[in-house]
Amino acid sequence: MMKQKEFNVPFSGLKQGKHDFEFEIDNKFFESFGYDEFNAADVKLHLQLNKTSTMLELEFDGQGSVNVNCDITSEPYDQEIDAQLNLVVKFGETFNDDDDEILIIPHGSHQVNIAQYVYEMLVLAVPQKRVHPGIADGTLKSEVLDKLEELQPKESRENKEENDPRWDKLKNLLTDK
Repeated sequence: MMKQKEFNVPFSGLKQGKHDFEFEIDNKFFESFGYDEFNAADVKLHLQLNKTSTMLELEFDGQGSVNVNCDITSEPYDQEIDAQLNLVVKFGETFNDDDDEILIIPHGSHQVNIAQYVYEMLVLAVPQKRVHPGIADGTLKSEVLDKLEELQPKESRENKEENDPRWDKLKNLLTDK
């Protein structure tokens, strides 16, 4: 993984208070982490940094879309992403990122790299099961869907209409109470 310089957020020259940063994230960002699940990506990231005398509060807000393959049909489609993350940056003796919500950086640091946090936030914002929206509303026409429909087990009408009389006696036990 390479450290993306454009995701270094300098805070040493900033006054106390809130500061806004904007980032454009494309597929090259995910490729730099060795992540190849997305065909394409177009995500706008808004970062609000609240600087206080003892810590930094970072609020990430990522919105956009990534192009992924459907798990059922392998058809590519655009999956909308809306992700938020809050991170507190404190100062200490050594670097420590063991906690998901608190990052400790050494005293005297003048910038923080947010690339890993952005990566994790966006990858986790995509659903585990990716289903093309055309499957749910029936507008997607695919050979895979046609084959799945053809191979689906069919219930015989005879079994639905016939009742086994032995089971009817057992059903009476439930109603005899």
